[in-house]
Amino acid sequence: MLRYTLSRMLGLIPTLILVALISFFLIHLTPGDPAAVMLGVEATPERVANLRADMGLDQPLTVQFKDWVSSALQGDLGNSFFLGRPVAEALVERLPATFSLAVAALLVAVIIGVPAGIIAAARQNSVFDGSVMVIALLGISVPSFWLGLLLILIFSVGLGWFPTGGYVPISEGFVQHVKYLVLPAVSLGFMQAALIARMTRASMLEVIRKDYITTARSKGQSEFVVVTKHALKNIAISVLTVVGMAFGILLGGAVIVETVFAYPGVGRLVVQAVTRRDYPLIQGALLMIASIYVIVNLVVDLLYPLFDPRIKYE
Repeated sequence: MLRYTLSRMLGLIPTLILVALISFFLIHLTPGDPAAVMLGVEATPERVANLRADMGLDQPLTVQFKDWVSSALQGDLGNSFFLGRPVAEALVERLPATFSLAVAALLVAVIIGVPAGIIAAARQNSVFDGSVMVIALLGISVPSFWLGLLLILIFSVGLGWFPTGGYVPISEGFVQHVKYLVLPAVSLGFMQAALIARMTRASMLEVIRKDYITTARSKGQSEFVVVTKHALKNIAISVLTVVGMAFGILLGGAVIVETVFAYPGVGRLVVQAVTRRDYPLIQGALLMIASIYVIVNLVVDLLYPLFDPRIKYE
């Protein structure tokens, strides 16, 4: 187990290097100059050139990438051009808000998606099954920003149950924290709930046709016992895989939702950084999100033996 874990952790290094390489060069190839954005349209070419030199942007891209990677390996992601502070500090400050949103959205997705998929499979071709499939199709098709605006219109503007946006840390009150979190979490997690429901239903339909399920039913066991005791245990790995992937997607998908709800997380910070061409902040945020994503996938892999004893990592 330890050897497998170490080998997987070493295997993460090339992935993160590739992410850093692609993100770095794609960002620098996009139109726009941070120095020109900072100085404004009335700045002279000489002032822009001097500021580019001070920011190190006059160096070849290969030299800039080498310097950035060298610093990143030492835990230094550079300084934000516009915030005037270390990138790591700015990201760590915003990470709790984004992490809370991603976890809440994942809870929404799991609480809705897993039971819906199980019941739909157990009642295949029923009205409930058809309804779940229609709602799942809508969930996949409806953009999260449109759903967020709709939720604001109904539950914030119309009913006044929830605030239109913002964020309250959990340290300032759990109830207020949840109140500001509900609408963003629902709009972000609804699509993943639809995907989890479809995957759970497909996995359950495959399992409930197995011989051991037929044997359990022939022994007179109730459908509830058959589904929860026999079938559910055998789809746990499939569901766990989808849930692990969903968490990584939710971290990246929070960019749009945080903008809609004026939510002060990493996603909104990235949007602001893109509009300002704040290269160090964009690169640091992408590297951080990619790191969290691959670590979550590693944790999911390591949890497999808990759900299926037949799996052993040597």
